[in-house]
Amino acid sequence: MRDADLLARRFEEHRPHLRAVAHRMLGSGAEAEDAVQDTWLRLARAEADGIDNLAGWLTTAVGRVCLDRLRSRTAHAEQPWDDGAPLDAPADGDPVDPEREIVRAESVGHALLVVLDTLAPTERFVYVLHDMFAVSFDEIAAVVDRSPAAVRQIASRARRRVQAGGQVRETDPARQRHVVEAFLAASREGRFDDLVTLLDPHVVLRADPAAVGMGSAPETRGAATVAAFFNGRAVAAVPAFVDAAPGAVVVIGGRTRIVLTFVVTDRIIGIEAVADPAQIAAFDVVTDEPARG
Repeated sequence: MRDADLLARRFEEHRPHLRAVAHRMLGSGAEAEDAVQDTWLRLARAEADGIDNLAGWLTTAVGRVCLDRLRSRTAHAEQPWDDGAPLDAPADGDPVDPEREIVRAESVGHALLVVLDTLAPTERFVYVLHDMFAVSFDEIAAVVDRSPAAVRQIASRARRRVQAGGQVRETDPARQRHVVEAFLAASREGRFDDLVTLLDPHVVLRADPAAVGMGSAPETRGAATVAAFFNGRAVAAVPAFVDAAPGAVVVIGGRTRIVLTFVVTDRIIGIEAVADPAQIAAFDVVTDEPARG
């Protein structure tokens, strides 16, 4: 098989995911399809052999395409068009396409799209990529030309605006906190199988340099590997909201040593461990449980 054919096949494997990202960003099935096609053109022009993580590259690339479209839409006071139907919903009588069913399962409810439309383009970009698809703040910062700390603040502001916009299932803090609490309990009690169940198969655990110095790897991928890392470990962790996101803190001797933030959809798709004291001090942490340990 020629390299071009192999690249096209690999892109098609990611197409449902990319449409889901684009639909969340743009709110329109038609625009989402155009954005995905633009992403393919960018990939075809890129040095694909140098891309280590194709899924991550494509997610960021389609996000960048969508951000450009959102900024152009704002400049021209244009509104997205959509007929209100789920993205890629088959017409009556059409055979069921498994790929389309994946996209429909990932499609966004109208209520959330309405709330996302209240965000500025950069806020929407940061919120969608980080809070819905667990793209790291470092990766996002490179796209929007801001520092990771500034991007984190943008995400926090966007998160609060989304939550203030109404009870939207995908961003319901109570539901997210329930998942995090279940994960911490399974970690403390060494229930490996339960940890795997609570984690998305493609979950990513990222650690800052200070946390790496405590024994974490900079990046760990996959449910089984992340579950193995946490199995029996979260003895001193208590649930918290960190910058309005579900999280946990490890407090030892009255001092917060580690902050964990979680990206939760149906399951946990991203975890970030921060141990740098300056970064910890910048977090807005709310917890109503006493520290363990």
